[in-house]
Amino acid sequence: MKKIFSILALLSLSLTVNSCADKLNEIDTNPNSTENPLPTGLFNNANKEYMDYTRDGWVGGRMILPWVQYSAQRTYTEEDRYQYRLTTGTQLWTRSYYVAQDYKKIIDLNTDPATASQMGNYGANKNQIAVSRIMLSYVFLNLVDAFGDIPYWSYGNKDEDFQALNVNVNLQPKFASQKKVYTDILKELKEASEMIDTSKDILTDGDKLFNSPDKLKKFANSLRLRVAIRVKGVIPEAEAHIADAIASGVMTSNDDTVGLTYENNLVNPSPFFSTYLERSDFAISKTFVQLLKGQTGNFGEDPRIFKYASPTSVKVGNIRSQTMTEATSASQISGMPYGVPSTLATSQAGSSSFFGASVLKPAYTEIFMEYAEVEFLLAEANGWSQDHYEKGVRASMERWNITTDKINSFITTLPGANKANVITQKYIALFMQPNEAWAEYRRTGYPNHLLLPGQTANLNVPSATGETTYTFTSLIAGLTDLPTRIFYPTNVQTLNTINYQAASAAIGGDQMNTKLIWDKN
Repeated sequence: MKKIFSILALLSLSLTVNSCADKLNEIDTNPNSTENPLPTGLFNNANKEYMDYTRDGWVGGRMILPWVQYSAQRTYTEEDRYQYRLTTGTQLWTRSYYVAQDYKKIIDLNTDPATASQMGNYGANKNQIAVSRIMLSYVFLNLVDAFGDIPYWSYGNKDEDFQALNVNVNLQPKFASQKKVYTDILKELKEASEMIDTSKDILTDGDKLFNSPDKLKKFANSLRLRVAIRVKGVIPEAEAHIADAIASGVMTSNDDTVGLTYENNLVNPSPFFSTYLERSDFAISKTFVQLLKGQTGNFGEDPRIFKYASPTSVKVGNIRSQTMTEATSASQISGMPYGVPSTLATSQAGSSSFFGASVLKPAYTEIFMEYAEVEFLLAEANGWSQDHYEKGVRASMERWNITTDKINSFITTLPGANKANVITQKYIALFMQPNEAWAEYRRTGYPNHLLLPGQTANLNVPSATGETTYTFTSLIAGLTDLPTRIFYPTNVQTLNTINYQAASAAIGGDQMNTKLIWDKN
């Protein structure tokens, strides 16, 4: 539930204080809302709103997707060169906290004696609390991964630095340290997983994400494994959490993958597809296409290229009525040169591929976490295990409906498991999950085929001036690699100045090249 605060100007001084109070109480009551909304509505709204505003054409399309070079913009290449619109970062911040309020509201309704009994009609109280703790951990993880120190709230930890979400008490919350946030997320995921009663429903009806307490438990343990591996060597408890998460039960098949499937219509389509209803700014990046074609790296041609990218003959300007087709040969696919100067973008756009038909569709499934990633995490946790590495590749290809013969052929020629190969295959599998790919690059330095500032690359076709190459130039001073974080929103700087300044100093400066505590690349 989102609270809107406003100041009402009293126009008539002839009203008495009591009558003013009476009128204000009437005005402050919305006859179309309820103080106790249904938990199913809160839960589904939060899940959808989170995906709508983080996998859309702004946070996803104009910031993180291009930064990890899954995509390249066909027009506004300044953003690919790291000069993102500050309102995009504000959207990520603001929408995440809106969503967090919804999850917290579910917890409040299930812990308040006045409402807990009523909420029990919609699902087991403990399970509703557990699922909210888990989803809060997911949202806060992406926030801390993007910004560093953040305002944070915890169900099970009353640390005085955890002041977020209590809008009636703290309108200017402190920023908790990254170490505290990651440590508490690990604790919350463990406790929430153990809190789940697998004999009872999460929600009795309308759960669009899990529908099974067993699936929720696997998601919590798998997410904890992700976090623990990220902060291993930085958070002392991480090693124990890795072992315990695995022992407690992580995802074991694609049936365990957690994703939100949108409707197959133009009323409520997937967020990235929606961007193409009005514009066609985004193409597949050339660096990604080169990797999938086997022109870089050492994997050979990847059959997922036909799912990820369209043939250049597909023109997406009329996506409302167009039937997209898959390429029959990798030669029909050509990526957009990444980070070209805007003056060269138009000359390259026409010969570049859009996203594939498996992605650009209304009923696309946006992934919270998938089984393939878990196998890659297990490969790393087990000393770069060949078995888990191959299972990760197979799981990813099966999710994208690659035929068994092509999967077997590709896996037969896979180079041996090591850090570079496992993380690069993980990057390929994380396509359309850019936040996680960005975090993994910062943590590991892989994949190592990305075009970095100062490097020169080839254009697809000569420009009008006859140029055939260009140099990728960062528009943010000091950035010689991918951004390591994003700026705190300007409204936070203005409205929570003292705590913003303290956080900025604590992390080493509010800059795009300030490293997070686990960034060892």
